[in-house]
Amino acid sequence: MARGGQVSSELEVVGRILGVHGVQGWVKVYSYTDPMDNLQHYQPWHLKQGGHWKPVKLTGFRPQGKGLIAQIDGITDREAAASLVGQEIGIPGDLLPTSGAGEYYWRDLVGLRVHHVDGMDLGKVVRMLETGANDVLAVRGDSNSLDRRERLIPWLPDDVITEVNLAEGRMTVDWDPEF
Repeated sequence: MARGGQVSSELEVVGRILGVHGVQGWVKVYSYTDPMDNLQHYQPWHLKQGGHWKPVKLTGFRPQGKGLIAQIDGITDREAAASLVGQEIGIPGDLLPTSGAGEYYWRDLVGLRVHHVDGMDLGKVVRMLETGANDVLAVRGDSNSLDRRERLIPWLPDDVITEVNLAEGRMTVDWDPEF
């Protein structure tokens, strides 16, 4: 499952600037793509600066330890790199590959109504969480659901997740509503 989150109708969030690396303007990058180094192939990057997206050009990108580092054109020292820390990385959505059968971007799942296999409405997917073992849906109840609880439901297709219907905006799960 891909982890991009929708920014607007044009840009998708695919990562974040985490910190600085060295003194020559390199930044540590967290990638939401799978595999994580695919981030380098989606260019141009856009960084949100002052509430506005600004396109930037990469001049370098490489794995570093268990993470990634990048050099952005015009960022040549540690102080300039520090000004980018915390900014999200957006790319034009049409650069992302089309998801295959049974594959979904997180952005496609957020907002779906979740129903138990017995028909109970459990609420809407409000966010996705990455836990390491498997991804998790955060489903929040509302006035149309069984109750107003928030449930964490593991993303386990063909086991817990029995159906995803994007056209109808719904998902069916086989998960005990008491959890």
